[in-house]
Amino acid sequence: MVLKSFVEVEPESHFPIENLPYGVFKPEPGSAPRPGVAIGDYVLDLSAIASAGLFDGPLLSNSDCFSQSTLNKFVGLGRPAWKEARATLQKLLSATEPTLRDNADLRQIALLPMDKVQMLLPVAIGDYTDFFSSMHHAKNCGTIFRGPENPINLNWFHLPIAYHGRASSIVVSGTDIIRPRGQGHPTGNSAPYFGPSRKLDFELEMAAVVGPGNELGTTVDVNEAANHIFGLVLMNDWSARDIQAWEYVPLGPFLGKSFGTTISPWIVTLDALEPFACEAPKQNPSPLTYLVEKTSRNYDISLEVLIKPSGQADSCVVTRSNFNHLYWTITQQLAHHTINGCNLRPGDLFGTGTISGPEPESYGCLLELTWNGQKPLSLGGTTRTFLEDGDEVTFFGYCQGNGYKVGFGRCSGKIVLSPQ
Repeated sequence: MVLKSFVEVEPESHFPIENLPYGVFKPEPGSAPRPGVAIGDYVLDLSAIASAGLFDGPLLSNSDCFSQSTLNKFVGLGRPAWKEARATLQKLLSATEPTLRDNADLRQIALLPMDKVQMLLPVAIGDYTDFFSSMHHAKNCGTIFRGPENPINLNWFHLPIAYHGRASSIVVSGTDIIRPRGQGHPTGNSAPYFGPSRKLDFELEMAAVVGPGNELGTTVDVNEAANHIFGLVLMNDWSARDIQAWEYVPLGPFLGKSFGTTISPWIVTLDALEPFACEAPKQNPSPLTYLVEKTSRNYDISLEVLIKPSGQADSCVVTRSNFNHLYWTITQQLAHHTINGCNLRPGDLFGTGTISGPEPESYGCLLELTWNGQKPLSLGGTTRTFLEDGDEVTFFGYCQGNGYKVGFGRCSGKIVLSPQ
């Protein structure tokens, strides 16, 4: 079925009627936040659509989920409500439906130019977990730090490795990232280094937004886990490699990771990604029974990283990767997270970990691209081993359809000097 919206959408737009990702925005600086969906160069104000009584299906007609300041209530309603909302919105925005198309007054208040609004975090994130699910990334990191003989620990092939991240420092795209301060490895017999990080890095990740959760003490079956995932965002889990290397033994990442994580403002639903589902890599050895999926799937999402060096006008592409390189699927991640009875809640965030491909040009961070600073990266007349103050990093991600793209917009942040 070919869909066409009465809202003009350019072929290269990330936001055709096939997508309709959800976000939260303010029409003006002093206005209240409200949910919206992206369509072309516009944001559709869902609070206005709900107030007009146009969400008239059985699950949403009496709901106040679109009058909230976050998407948490909506994502907590579950897949039947998500499907009802998607069907309603695709009908309202279609070229053949007059309800919104021919109502000039409603269009004026409900369809707002995207470049005039302020985007916010789409959900209130109660908890954030970061996984380590790319085999290529795990192999490269292990080779850099431990040598090529046994780069990946045995447990990595049996379970999705993860750590609990810091939800309070997750920010929306466009927010500056202050260079963190901390300790680094001692040199010789001297005390540990203390000061601004000397090895600041990006990490090309995506993140799953949890929908309905589970009660404490219960688990989510791996084959039902997709019903607990609302959608995906782009994520840059900035990393201070020198701080991380000194602190991570024996308990893992802490200050080297918790200073900032950037996500894109638009959540692309699994329903929008469904046409781009693809087979996940074969897992060897086969995982334990609770992680075995009837159908193990990833998504064909092209990913790109650009760096605009400080003082330069142009950005340089440094990485092209794909979501389908993940070894552990997002549904396996969620099932494993709950296998001990841990309770998830609507709006929780799961990072995939750095998404690296098999080729050097598909590596998902500077640690790999420069091999921990040994091979400087050329960026249009200058070089980098790690990020310098004033550098801006931007991620893009999209699925290529037949004459359209289902994309995530941009996920960007600039490094600024610590004021201390």
